[in-house]
Amino acid sequence: MIGLFAVSWLVDRDAVRQAVEAQIRAATGLDLAVHGATEISVFPASYVRLHQVSLKGGATDSALTVDDLTANLRLLPLLAQRFQIADITLTSPRINVTRDAEGNSNWAPIIETLARTLKPGADSPVSFSEIRIKDGLLTYKDSGHHIDETIDSIDLSLAWPSISRSFAATGQFGWRGERVDGSVSVADFVSAISGERSGFKTRISSAPLKFAFDGAIANRTSLMLEGTVTADSPALRNALRWAGQKPPGSSGFGRFALKARANVVGQSVALTNVNVELDGNIAEGVLTYDNNGRQTLQGTLAADQLDLTPYVSTVRLLATGARDWNRQLFDLRSLSTTDLDIRLSAAKATLGQSRLGRTALGANLRDGTLALSVGEAQIYGGIVKGTFNVATANAVADIRAQFQFTDVDLEAAASELFGYRKLTGRGNVNVALEANGGSAFALAQSVDGTATLRAHDGTLAGFNVERLLKRLERRPLSGAGSLRSGSTPFDRMDVALRINDGIATAEKIEINSPATRLTMTGTASVPAREYDLKGIASLVSAPGTPPSFQLPFVVQGPWDDPLIFPDSDILIRRSTFTAPLLNSLKDQKTRDKVQSVIDRLTGAKKPAAPAGNGSEAAVETPTDTPAAKPSAATPPAASPPTAATQGQRTKTSN
Repeated sequence: MIGLFAVSWLVDRDAVRQAVEAQIRAATGLDLAVHGATEISVFPASYVRLHQVSLKGGATDSALTVDDLTANLRLLPLLAQRFQIADITLTSPRINVTRDAEGNSNWAPIIETLARTLKPGADSPVSFSEIRIKDGLLTYKDSGHHIDETIDSIDLSLAWPSISRSFAATGQFGWRGERVDGSVSVADFVSAISGERSGFKTRISSAPLKFAFDGAIANRTSLMLEGTVTADSPALRNALRWAGQKPPGSSGFGRFALKARANVVGQSVALTNVNVELDGNIAEGVLTYDNNGRQTLQGTLAADQLDLTPYVSTVRLLATGARDWNRQLFDLRSLSTTDLDIRLSAAKATLGQSRLGRTALGANLRDGTLALSVGEAQIYGGIVKGTFNVATANAVADIRAQFQFTDVDLEAAASELFGYRKLTGRGNVNVALEANGGSAFALAQSVDGTATLRAHDGTLAGFNVERLLKRLERRPLSGAGSLRSGSTPFDRMDVALRINDGIATAEKIEINSPATRLTMTGTASVPAREYDLKGIASLVSAPGTPPSFQLPFVVQGPWDDPLIFPDSDILIRRSTFTAPLLNSLKDQKTRDKVQSVIDRLTGAKKPAAPAGNGSEAAVETPTDTPAAKPSAATPPAASPPTAATQGQRTKTSN
């Protein structure tokens, strides 16, 4: 004990510091600049602590600065006045890494020095292999790619390649508010920093994402990695936010897992033998990612089953619980951040309530323009092909769509696409539309295009035309209460619409069955979702024969619940009770008699006839002649009506 205390007092502090600096220089080839005090302890702990340390040499002065560098010494050599380092601890180091627009780094000279100096092996003069970092801070700035990142609270343990050529680092650090556990191992550290090929492994584990790579690394002209990569995230949406990317939409991008063979060259990543899982969808194929100025993702994937519902559920065309179009503005910012080119095929797919069979899709997103192409998809019992394009400018979407549905189930198609549940049958639908706006309501106001439908062997729910016409043919005034009940079967339906500024004009609407024929014309408002149509329903005994009975009608009101009004004038004229009355009113004398009776009942005065009109001219009465008494043929002057007579007249008039 007395000897230890004596050594602590008699040790040459300058010699100790020089010995420590020499061993660090031998291990790294780097010279240290000590700007603070030197603290030396022999007992009970043997160490040398250097305050305010940095690297010497021009631009490297700011590459690494350390508040405290503590070199723990081996005790037995210390008693013999030999100063051997057991391990080194860097407290609060600040590591500054910068890259200019040409890709030059301030750490390039340091790496070159390490590559020349490191000579691990049994003959190495370095006696230590462990370096610990406590509460470190790393800043990285890349002017060429506009990257500015900070990693704080770094606590690492480094296995320095002194005897062995391998290098390893394990520990924790903080990045963007998350605590990350990480490890890195390099099989041949000297070859790796020299740009030669070397084995490389890394593991990163955090709450948003787990990542692992096992392969090889080289850095001859640019960084190269080749090996197996795996990634896992409970919510890819959170992982993208953590990585600084804005995820598209507001739903989907949940559970994520990836395993693939990776080949990385610079900013480009090529993944082969990909097995990816996202939101329960599992697919295989190839993917490539490029970040040379703009992020680009390309790939071809195939899956047995796909559920695309989470990615389209946020696109709400109709307001919740209302018949009006959704007026909420679209969020189109995610279309301008990434370029995308994906080809996807699946044996089965689900899109909302729709079930698709064999499906081949393509998605291309470039410079804010999204192009979706459906090569072929089995849907609604038929086939659909088409394209859907969205271009963005100043938060306004310019949409163009062309689709061809062949031999589809009209009940399922009309219900899921338009919310119309009164049509059944099978048919072909061709749609070509274009619109622009910042919301679904704005799109509905500006939509232009055409739509055609050729259907067969179906029904139109809401009214039974044949039964109604036959009843009204026998009893025209029996009422139209059954207009909104039953269904009308048809053999063929032809519809042709032309849409301009949200108004659909019916160029042709014909519904034919063996017993009836319906034709309609008029318009339908897409923004208001209302009909304004006129039509004629006809009874036919055989195809090609004149109709035995025709009834004009009007269809007005909302799409999902329109009102149907028959032509009441036609029904009144066909009635055996009202037709004679209408016919009798065609005679002038009969109309005059009826008008006279009405005038007498209501007390209306007959307008005075103009003077000098032949036999109807007024006769002057001499002033000296007594007033003529009314004769029996002359009716007495009407007395003012009483309340009782007025009420009776009103009742009679009604």
